[in-house]
Amino acid sequence: MGRRGSWGGCPWRASGVTLVVIHHRLPHSGPPAAAGKTKEHTVSDADRLRKLVASGHRCIYMPTTEERAALELIAAVALELGWPSLRWSAAHGLRDATIADAPPTPDTQHPAAACFHLSSLRAPTLVVLCDLVPHLKDERTLRVLREAVDAAARSGSVLILLDHCADLPPVIRAHATPFELTLPSDEELERMIRGTVREIAGRSKLKVDLTRRDLETLVRNLHGLPLRQARQIITDVAADGVLNAEDVNSALAQKRRLLENSGALEYVESPVSLDEIGGLVNLKRWLSARLGALSTEAVKFGIEPPRGVLMLGVQGAGKSLSAKAVATAWQRPLLRLDAGALYDRYIGESERRLRDSLKQAEAMSPVILWIDEIEKAFASSSGGGGGADGGLSKRMFASLLTWMQEHRTPVFLIATANDISALPPELLRKGRFDEIFFVDLPSAAARAQIFAIHLRKRKRNPAVFDLAALAAAAEGFSGAEIEQAIASALIDAFSARTELGTADLVAKVRSSPPLSVTMAERIEELREWSKSRCVPAD
Repeated sequence: MGRRGSWGGCPWRASGVTLVVIHHRLPHSGPPAAAGKTKEHTVSDADRLRKLVASGHRCIYMPTTEERAALELIAAVALELGWPSLRWSAAHGLRDATIADAPPTPDTQHPAAACFHLSSLRAPTLVVLCDLVPHLKDERTLRVLREAVDAAARSGSVLILLDHCADLPPVIRAHATPFELTLPSDEELERMIRGTVREIAGRSKLKVDLTRRDLETLVRNLHGLPLRQARQIITDVAADGVLNAEDVNSALAQKRRLLENSGALEYVESPVSLDEIGGLVNLKRWLSARLGALSTEAVKFGIEPPRGVLMLGVQGAGKSLSAKAVATAWQRPLLRLDAGALYDRYIGESERRLRDSLKQAEAMSPVILWIDEIEKAFASSSGGGGGADGGLSKRMFASLLTWMQEHRTPVFLIATANDISALPPELLRKGRFDEIFFVDLPSAAARAQIFAIHLRKRKRNPAVFDLAALAAAAEGFSGAEIEQAIASALIDAFSARTELGTADLVAKVRSSPPLSVTMAERIEELREWSKSRCVPAD
């Protein structure tokens, strides 16, 4: 049975397709909730590229994995300018980009031969060179490309290096203008969803049951993804013939998997309630006081939203848990930046990965961005000279500091560190973070809370245990060590076919010395350093 539905005023027609009319059509009321800096607030990609061409930039470098989107953009600009357009790849050689399956120019599959041919252009032409960068290791190809760039200046042509690799030779980087594709805006994502649904409905039966609020949430859950990946997610979640509110969360789950595969950013699950986090009284109070500063009313009042905190402290004392506490208190997604995944052997690639990760975090805002053990990520940046990595850590650290200072999107940064001596002094300067917290080993009250939380998680009633005695026995233990003691005691009780009791836990705690004993001098040094420099988290 075919029906005609209307979604937000846009009619859908589909023969032999079941469409459910949206029950609520809510009008747009201002911009969507903090979605980061997207193209509705900036100049479009087409306008930016057209401006570069008009300004006489003869070599443009476009690093991206979204080749199809880049080619469509370039084709649209060439059409608007009325310019001929050529495209080169090692697979097809040089050919007319405006004609489907156009025959290649003879003997232009080799990159040097293609660049040599470009030197003969006489009229302004938009030329796209796909995956040329790896071939520039050949000195002949590099030389001919340099001459082609000079020739482009004479003919008024523009060479666009479209590539997935950022390893441009210095002599080309000096003449190439970088151009990065922006991530899709809310309007583009919504347009894509509507178009994808129409395509699916044209092939098979599709039942659509989304309210306006569901649609807005679906758009928000796709933030930070290129259109290709966002479109694939919509296709996947609608594969069962239904697109409804349940698919909104499914889309977010698929997005998380995509992020985990990308290597640098990963989602971290946080507790649903602060009651599941023991201790950290001062940190919780600080978070509660600033929760209101995140609202639109607070911004209008002149309050700047909090930008970040630095967590220093004893190893295993709960800095990671503190990061989760922030996400839980403010009900925001928690993204962990794996700094180790940023580093690459290609020159410039590591810096690009860092910029891409920060941009992606901004596009997905409001979020909590967590950099764990930040001193290890930028280890060489605190020393003198260029460092063992040729100054890469210094450049990466400078990029991070610049972003911390200049970004305006609601991305709250949490940096955790164990080794104070390895921290660059610039990171501790006032204004970098809203606050610097010291996470010490839990107090007696916090230890009792931690015992209760982990016993409850393991289906035990904390009321039947002597929590005060357990807290006293576990003096000097971190939360992680307490959890491990409970897990180990449970295994012993199960093997002995007995129920777990207070005495079993006390015995287990006393059988293993905590980190505070084996590293007593180091912990005391940390505590002494923090006394006049940090706020206690608990």
